[in-house]
Amino acid sequence: MPLNMTKIAYRSESPATLRNWLESHKDNKATGGEARLTTRYLPKRHEEMVGGSLYWIHAKKIVGRSPIIGFMDNGQGRQWIRLEPRLIAVQPIPKRAHQGWRYLDEKDAPADLGEGAEGAEEMPAEMLGELASLGLV
Repeated sequence: MPLNMTKIAYRSESPATLRNWLESHKDNKATGGEARLTTRYLPKRHEEMVGGSLYWIHAKKIVGRSPIIGFMDNGQGRQWIRLEPRLIAVQPIPKRAHQGWRYLDEKDAPADLGEGAEGAEEMPAEMLGELASLGLV
């Protein structure tokens, strides 16, 4: 099972703006159609993370994930986290803010929301949790 990571959606006003930023990289020929984030250090467990996901934190909750393609040196003493340019909505769960990134085991990762759950990450976590317990999302 691949290892995941969490990261703050820094400078993102909402999950929708995060989704737009990610999707804006689809046609970028310079990056091969992938989104790239810069990080200072290569994670020690980076090989385990290929095939995992980066779970995005916004407004003190995990709101979505982007599959990790891999890691790459950016030539300036830093690393790129290479991501598929999409945001997959997940069951929002509370998550405190932190600096940088943190590992997230698969057993602790929130479940994906089903198709047609576009915009569900905008709902309050309590409401979404109640809807999920009723089997409505």
